[in-house]
Order: sequence, then C-alpha cells, then structure tokens
Amino acid sequence: MVPAWQTGKVIRIEDETPSTRRFWIEIQETARFDFKPGQFVTLDLPIHEQRNKRWRSYSIASWPDGTNVIELIIVQLEGGLGTEYLFKEVKVGSALSLRGPQGVFVLPETIDRDLFFICTGTGIAPFRSMVHHILINNIAHNNIYLLFGCRKIEDLLYGDELRELEEKVSSFRYLPTFSRETPGEHLVRTGYVHAIYEEIINARKQEAGMHLHPAKFYLCGWKNMIDEAKRRILAFGYDKKDIHLELYG
Repeated sequence: MVPAWQTGKVIRIEDETPSTRRFWIEIQETARFDFKPGQFVTLDLPIHEQRNKRWRSYSIASWPDGTNVIELIIVQLEGGLGTEYLFKEVKVGSALSLRGPQGVFVLPETIDRDLFFICTGTGIAPFRSMVHHILINNIAHNNIYLLFGCRKIEDLLYGDELRELEEKVSSFRYLPTFSRETPGEHLVRTGYVHAIYEEIINARKQEAGMHLHPAKFYLCGWKNMIDEAKRRILAFGYDKKDIHLELYG
C-alpha cells in the first residue's frame, strides 16, 4: 500500500558542502516516524502543474530513532527545478508535503556475510542510515566496508563523523576516494571506488585460499558507477542476488 501524504515541517538546515545541504524535517501527523534504513520519502514540490512532475524522492540519511524527525541530504543540481526550489525557497519553518517511507533497498533480515556499501555523492545517505542502525542496535554483522566516491575533498559528506566511527568500531571501514584530486598532493586515496572493492575482494580471496569470500554488495549513486560496479562484481563470480541497486539521477 502506498503511504498517505503527510506534512513535514523543516526544523533545521545546514550546508554540508558548497553544493550540498542537510534538511531536518519533522513529520507533523505522527509522534513517531518508523522506517527501515535505506528507504526514501517523496516530496511534492510546487514546481509544476502536473502533480507527478512535482515529485522528488530522497533517501533518508538519518536512522530510526523513535522520533518523528528525519534528515535528508540534497545536492543542488544545475537547472534542476526541485533542488532550485529546495535551496532558494525552503527555510526553517517551511512546510513540505511528503509521502513515505517507501523502497526495498534495505538490509537483509540476517547479516551473515561482509557488506560492501558502494556509493557516489548523496548516494551515501542510505548507507549512513544503515551503518548507524547496525552499530547502535548491536546487530550481529561481519565486516562493513563503506566506499564513497566523490570528485574533490571539499565534496566529502559526513567525513568527520564516519572517520570517528571507524576509529571506534573495528568491523567498520570507511574508504573515501577522490576522482579529481591529484595523486600525491594529499594524504587521501585518489581514483574511483572500483579499485577499492577489487583490492578488498582479492585480499579476502588470498586469506580464504583463493575461494570467493561471501559478501553482499549495495550500490547507490549515478548510473555509470552502478553499471560498472555490477559488471566487475559479477566478473569475480558473485551472483546477481548478491547485488542490490539504488539508482540516483
């Protein structure tokens, strides 16, 4: 059943990068907004006469905490009617019409193998939700690898928070990489996410006597990254059912 439309009140806004903004939204009709990490909400924005052309969907970047407040992280797209409205018209106190939660890009019932969360840009949102949910609730898990690709260091999302989490939790690895930084100029990894998961998969195979280590792969971001990652992961010998996709843009 499709959820009913509800009213959300914007209670806080913060710039995360020069082009990315965090919005905290309080759902007015309920005291508790329940959702599964990885799900999304759809906003109905006053940007077009046709209703379905006003709808914009965003993954929830926060995790279920028993309240009626959720966080969205949104990048401003040049010429994008939805983000132009959100960045220029929406202020603290603004009301937004939204529907949700929806989506099946969620964690398995039992986490019995390594998890690879592979993303670009604001595709990090569902994985931030998933990682915190697993760790806060002490859910049994193996290794969790969060691979985040962006262009420049200034584009990094939730960097300090995720680095701090990695220092506290030995089973969690946070692995950002930057496609438009010059190698050697910074103490950071440069290039694309594909080299990182291939390196980890090969290392795990060595440990397991060249057997493929069980894993699940969650991919979220732009189509080119997802298509390439899916092709490479299947080439290792993983099954299609080991790969879950959420396409942005």
